[in-house]
Amino acid sequence: MSQTDPALAALLERIAATLERMAPPVAARPDFEAADAFVWHPSPARLAPVPRVNRVDMLLLKGIDRARDTLHDNTTRFARGFPANNALLWGARGMGKSSLVKATHAQVNRETGVEGLKPLKLVEIHREDIESLPALMGLLRPASFRFVVFCDDLSFDGADTSYKSLKAVLEGGIEGRPENVIFYATSNRRHLLPRDMMENERSTAINPGEAVEEKVSLSDRFGLWLGFHRCSQDEYLSMVEGYVAHFGLTGDIGQRTAEALEWSTTRGSRSGRTAWQYIQDLAGRQGRTLDGA
Repeated sequence: MSQTDPALAALLERIAATLERMAPPVAARPDFEAADAFVWHPSPARLAPVPRVNRVDMLLLKGIDRARDTLHDNTTRFARGFPANNALLWGARGMGKSSLVKATHAQVNRETGVEGLKPLKLVEIHREDIESLPALMGLLRPASFRFVVFCDDLSFDGADTSYKSLKAVLEGGIEGRPENVIFYATSNRRHLLPRDMMENERSTAINPGEAVEEKVSLSDRFGLWLGFHRCSQDEYLSMVEGYVAHFGLTGDIGQRTAEALEWSTTRGSRSGRTAWQYIQDLAGRQGRTLDGA
């Protein structure tokens, strides 16, 4: 066999080096012992540990008792290795959808830790990174931990096709969702799509039913649909007083009630978020810190 031409060998080396540079970097093996929560960054692929999660205690979430209990039960079953459903938390803004996911994660870890089970890991994926979901699942699948993958404020607009990556992972792909992963999402929309977009496709299609079936079926991949609705005045004030008691704030309850109602009126909204914003203002005026918030 004749020797390889030096010029050809040099050319092949340059081509190989170029292909290596073009290839996506291999994700580093995550250290899941580093934290109980992580944020997914697809480029370069990595899971960044979150030492301290921004969340409130489960007991402070008022007016969402049914959703709280349902999500807690579902997450507990999953943490113990039993079948559980993906969950879509949808509805009114500021009513504690994302807060409930984070509070449930902490509560279930406290409870199952007594049983000697490994802590449940919370992994947040940003809406704009949904297309990288299969790569994330590839990292989580072989791990010995169980994971809640969480996407806050999930929705799709216009010609956005990234929802197909989510559909495949949740149920429809060859591999599907790993047994050690469950997916929770929050959205203001029940079907994750704006109504005008769905109606437009329905009105212009030859077969209106089939035109939107693929996109609407995305929400069907979530076994749990938990609705969040505007709270009543009594529920709003209960949220305020719950925060007051938890953080040891002081003052006349009558004056506080009047202030809290005025606060919600000026914002045109009664919600858990509005109650929390009022509490921040109240604590600031009293010169108090909100330790543990």
